[in-house]
Amino acid sequence: MHTTRWTFCVEPKHISYIRYTLESYDGILTVTTLDPALSLIELKIAPGCEDITRAVLHALEQEEGIKLIKNGAAKTFFIKTMGCQMNEYDSDYVAQLLINNGLVPTDAPEKADLILINTCTVRAKPDQKAYSFLGRVHVLKQKNHDIVIGVIGCLAQKQGKTIIDRFPYVDMVIGPREIGEIVKLYRKIADTGKRKKLVATSLDRDIPPSVFSPGYFQNRVTGFISIMQGCNNFCTYCSVPYVRGREVCRSSDDILKEAEHLVSQGIKDITLLGQNVNSYIWTGKTGKQYDFASLLKEVSQKHELCRLRFTTSHPKDLSDRLIACFADLKNLCNHIHLPVQSGSNRILSRMKRRYTKEQYLDLIRKLREAREDIAITSDIIVGFPGETDQDFEMTLDLVRQVQFDSIFSFKYSDRKGTVAEKMDFKVEEEKKSQRLRVLQEIQKQITLEKNKMLEGTCQEVLVEGFSKRGRQFSGRTTTGKIVNFSSDNTHIGTFVNVLIKKAFVNSLLGEKKDMDPWQ
Repeated sequence: MHTTRWTFCVEPKHISYIRYTLESYDGILTVTTLDPALSLIELKIAPGCEDITRAVLHALEQEEGIKLIKNGAAKTFFIKTMGCQMNEYDSDYVAQLLINNGLVPTDAPEKADLILINTCTVRAKPDQKAYSFLGRVHVLKQKNHDIVIGVIGCLAQKQGKTIIDRFPYVDMVIGPREIGEIVKLYRKIADTGKRKKLVATSLDRDIPPSVFSPGYFQNRVTGFISIMQGCNNFCTYCSVPYVRGREVCRSSDDILKEAEHLVSQGIKDITLLGQNVNSYIWTGKTGKQYDFASLLKEVSQKHELCRLRFTTSHPKDLSDRLIACFADLKNLCNHIHLPVQSGSNRILSRMKRRYTKEQYLDLIRKLREAREDIAITSDIIVGFPGETDQDFEMTLDLVRQVQFDSIFSFKYSDRKGTVAEKMDFKVEEEKKSQRLRVLQEIQKQITLEKNKMLEGTCQEVLVEGFSKRGRQFSGRTTTGKIVNFSSDNTHIGTFVNVLIKKAFVNSLLGEKKDMDPWQ
């Protein structure tokens, strides 16, 4: 007779108790954890002991309230993430919630019982990508009507019920402030089978509590922590305050616990996230008040945290205390993303950015005084309503003065509901495209020259994975530059010294340099 094997998906907190209870029946069965990230356990049952095992499992479910979902019956989910790092964080949050409630992730939408698309709406292009993906999953829904399809994130918040009207096969639409309700909303649809359409887009909710799924980050090197939601700035071109709400900060205790959780799973590089991290403020239980500089110092002290980053910073709130952190905190990476958007004071005023070109340049000076080797990146919009050729030249002048390491540059596009949408003097599409090409060519030369300066130097690289070319490892310097290199004895998650042999616009190429044991 053969040993019987049953596989179950359970809640992570119950695994130890299940093993202790079942294995106390000597000789009947053993319990093995197949995958801690998925909370999968396997029962190896001795021949002839199936009936007693069923009785024990039934008792666990009825008397202890423990859910044992037979593998194969376990629901699966797939998440497609579009947009910024905040969306990546939200997708990880949702995935952990689903796993903790018995669902199993899959890397293929056609294998999923629940398909979620986490959307961005900062510009028109992400909207189009989201709609295109929804069109593709419609084919899957036609083949299997039981699939639940949900749209979450910023586009979900902005469009709400309109998404369901346009795509009737979408079952639920959930805004960023409602993602903590994902399990309850999914079960309302999947468990009842009534297929009632659900729209949850309230912006009045607080940030949902932290969720930890043991082992979820175990094979990762980098991680994100959201420290706040929303924005109070209301820049005239931006839809963020309308789709993520007003600023709400997380408690410093929750943030520090999450940092501890990530580090305990092997994360070596953490990025603190917020629409404007510089405005973070929190008063702790003891009455101690944390501004962002204070929070940064606390997180930096986490044992075994090798690298710490943050994004995004608004120039109007970049304090001298925060700038000093680049000199004082050893594991704070020497890189800051500081969006400028325009080099024209007139356009900055129309954008409601609340700083001038001169004030921005003074911040750059202070940053480089605090950390001479700091890398500075930025965002720039071209073709904002009313932008003249002279305004655009001022932007180019600023780019030449600052010498950014790189920039993210975009053509202005109207966002529904924003002040800029209703502004006069819109710039023609052809002119916007021309200006973008000029800006990007100038920045391309600056970036290449700065990268060329690293040729022949040795850079410390945190190995994050394999390069797209294959047969090479890939990682980043403390300044965030991508380095690809070959090596026979390197492991993901380790730090290596790489001699930079060749510099390109978007990456560096090098070879691993072994340390001299006598140094």
